[in-house]
Amino acid sequence: MSELVHDPARHRFSTEVDGYEAELIYAPEEGAIAIVHTGVPPEIGGRGIAAELVKAALEFARAAGLKVKPRCEYAAVYLKRHREYDDLLA
Repeated sequence: MSELVHDPARHRFSTEVDGYEAELIYAPEEGAIAIVHTGVPPEIGGRGIAAELVKAALEFARAAGLKVKPRCEYAAVYLKRHREYDDLLA
């Protein structure tokens, strides 16, 4: 997979794979970020790209001392499967 890029001004993590762009969008909130969208084109689906995007957002939140509100279905499922991030849940 290509490098993950964090664009704080656009509240976005993204990566390009095989010419397709995958993204995670978050909304900053008081002391937290809300993950509102995770999108991976079907052409590059099934490679764990969405998981890497969510993990990057969670690590960003942890490093910044922020809580996380998973508002997109994928992020919510990821957090249920990865209990090591329970401390970040708002």
